[in-house]
Amino acid sequence: MSETPVFSTAAVAAPHPLVAETGFTILAAGGNAVEAAVAMAASAAVLCPQVVGLGADGFWLVREPGGRAHALDASGPAGSLATIRRYRDKGYEALPLEGADAALTVAGAVSGWALALELARSRGGRMPLDLLLADAIRLAKGTAPAAAPEPFPPAGQEGSVVPPSPEGQGSAPETLRPSSMLAETLGQLAHAGLRDFARGDVGREIAADLERLGSPVQRRDLENYRARAVEPLSVRLQAATLFAPPPPSQGLATLLAAGILDRMAVRRTESAAHHHALIEALKRAYAVRDRIVTDPWEVPREPSSFLRPERLEREAAAIEAQRAAAFTTPAPPQGRSLWIGCIDRDGLAVSCVHSLGPEGGSGCVLPATGILWHARGMGFSLDSGGWKPLAPGRRPFHALAPALAAFADGRVLVLGAGGAEEPQVQVQTFARHAGIGMSPAEAVEVPRWALMPATGTEPAVLRIEAEFDPALARDLSRLGHRVGEAGTGPAAAFGEAGFLVKHPRDGRVAGASDPRSGGAVLGL
Repeated sequence: MSETPVFSTAAVAAPHPLVAETGFTILAAGGNAVEAAVAMAASAAVLCPQVVGLGADGFWLVREPGGRAHALDASGPAGSLATIRRYRDKGYEALPLEGADAALTVAGAVSGWALALELARSRGGRMPLDLLLADAIRLAKGTAPAAAPEPFPPAGQEGSVVPPSPEGQGSAPETLRPSSMLAETLGQLAHAGLRDFARGDVGREIAADLERLGSPVQRRDLENYRARAVEPLSVRLQAATLFAPPPPSQGLATLLAAGILDRMAVRRTESAAHHHALIEALKRAYAVRDRIVTDPWEVPREPSSFLRPERLEREAAAIEAQRAAAFTTPAPPQGRSLWIGCIDRDGLAVSCVHSLGPEGGSGCVLPATGILWHARGMGFSLDSGGWKPLAPGRRPFHALAPALAAFADGRVLVLGAGGAEEPQVQVQTFARHAGIGMSPAEAVEVPRWALMPATGTEPAVLRIEAEFDPALARDLSRLGHRVGEAGTGPAAAFGEAGFLVKHPRDGRVAGASDPRSGGAVLGL
């Protein structure tokens, strides 16, 4: 088991070492945690282009040293021409995951960076934008080594599809292929400001390329979009208060599962009883998620009502200690995402996630800018009577769900993971640290499981990593869980977890980055 790195005042964590290096550089130059996170997100757009980018969406959690928590929703709405009739008339039975018709929502990530920097400046941040984007520009020009999942797709290849990478973003280092158009786009944003992405020269180029490709996203959709500052959801646990973004993020599921587990009389150990309780808590959390999480203006009930103590007590009481319940949750849209964490010397803490949706996004590289557009519209349905129907201006369901915790003893923790099963990874790592007492490195490295919904050909299954304790797996099987081994390697590792915790007495920051992804934790 790896040692947990501990730093004197501040640290960053990311699933790619050069992304972490960018954040470290900003902190060392006097930047705050939000500024470091923006710089890291920009570098990740170049280093991990099949997972994140300027054409992605994002969600942020930020906690001020005084205790106030903020959530930023940088998810984009469906374009003006994105109607069910449009897709039905084209012969679609379900929304495509690739091509111009998959590029159906506004990309919100860059607007989220702009909103985050407004918050950074309110906390005294003064780092110029050109410095924050300098690493990303240098990397896009190909002047630094990088470990990308695949070389960046050639700029100017209209509608090109990025090949999927089975090895994940932690593959062996190689020389990054230059992307001159992306470098120019980043340079223009550094010069003109991030608002230029939607309402300036960059925005005009994006809109023109999307129109030529046949995307339903129009220029007015880009110009009218702004990321939103929203109130985070929270749940009070015995040891801490846990925060997550509200819908359309699935963060509610993370909080529900943690809250239900917290109210169960189960000893916090690596036992079958503990894992059974957590698995069953997740089943109940997902059942609520699937009824509630949708476009924020369409949510049928206040999400926080499900986090009240009496509701959590009822959910916990409904779980049978000796028998696994059926898992009937439909499979969510599968995608990749990238988590970034930062805590600075003042205690400002950031947990954020960005994603293109499925690996490679829509596959559409916009030739004038080198931007790979996302396919987060995969969270919609073409069933007009269903729960998440496609409609212009509506936001899709999002798997992106960063987490942040404030402990009663003064510790502050940021954590997250990549992949569609973020709540499962987060709750397992959080429970191992906060409940069992594992170090950050242990909590992240210990073998995990993933509760996988039934598909058209396979029943629901509890997938375990190859290194998972076989005796524990047998005990879970006896309780009625259908256990199946998922194999080895990054593609089977159920998300790349990350973790930072700041201690109040001496200001030290401990952290861990998942060895499954080859990331890094760096600090001052």
